Amino acid sequence: MVNWRRRDRTTVDGAEKRSVAPGVFRRCDGCGTTLLEDDLARAVGVCPQCGFHHRLATSRWIELLVDAGSFEPIAEELRSADPLGFSDGRGYPERLASSQRACGETEAVRVGEATMDGRAVALGVFSFGFMGGSMGSVVGERIARLFEHGLRRRAPVVVLSASGGARMQEGIHSLMQMAKTTAARGRLGDAGVPFVSVLLHPTTGGVAASYALLGDVNLAEPGALIGFAGPRVVEQTIKQRLPEGFQRSEFLLEHGMVDAIVPRSQLAATLRRVLGLLAD
Repeated sequence: MVNWRRRDRTTVDGAEKRSVAPGVFRRCDGCGTTLLEDDLARAVGVCPQCGFHHRLATSRWIELLVDAGSFEPIAEELRSADPLGFSDGRGYPERLASSQRACGETEAVRVGEATMDGRAVALGVFSFGFMGGSMGSVVGERIARLFEHGLRRRAPVVVLSASGGARMQEGIHSLMQMAKTTAARGRLGDAGVPFVSVLLHPTTGGVAASYALLGDVNLAEPGALIGFAGPRVVEQTIKQRLPEGFQRSEFLLEHGMVDAIVPRSQLAATLRRVLGLLAD
């Protein structure tokens, strides 16, 4: 007789069979294929069947892109306040704490200085898992300080963006970050220090409408959703059917809004080549 209370095992033809431990398999978000987590990790989160680019943790991005042990964080001590006392059934501080526990990050972006093949760079990497990578006052301040750090050191700035846009829990304080980050990026450009923007899936809302599309070179991952309002919102607003692939990186490349689409396996080499051309 099968003991249905024992969830870790089942009995088939009288033989006891252990279920696979959580975290061993992962279903691809692109094609639905079941993949081994270890195989997906070795492929840096890219599905070997359909090429879908799954999200990576900020620590994994840093490991992939910069010289080992060279990353030093900037503005890590900054923490979000609750200026509006906002609650949508859960308080804002509670949501921040929940994201911190889930992601192991203090905020939706990590910024710092590092080296790539010995070349000094200022690097920012978003964590979409932290409240959808939304840009609140701390995210905006960290990005602005990253640009300022690059300006002081005359080190090129690289930012990997993945965001749903402004953080509603901070209201106008969040929207102000669009102007702050754009102004800081402008000062960097006036000084002739390069900025390379890498657009991950998705890069939308206030992040896309501020610094993210202002790179000297804009690179994008395959299939990334990039734009201000999402396709569904645009269709509902203009009451028209949008073109196939609208706001995907391939569409933006065709229309001149990004300079290249770079598969993840080629991103580190591409960044080094681009920085060599821009910074030398």
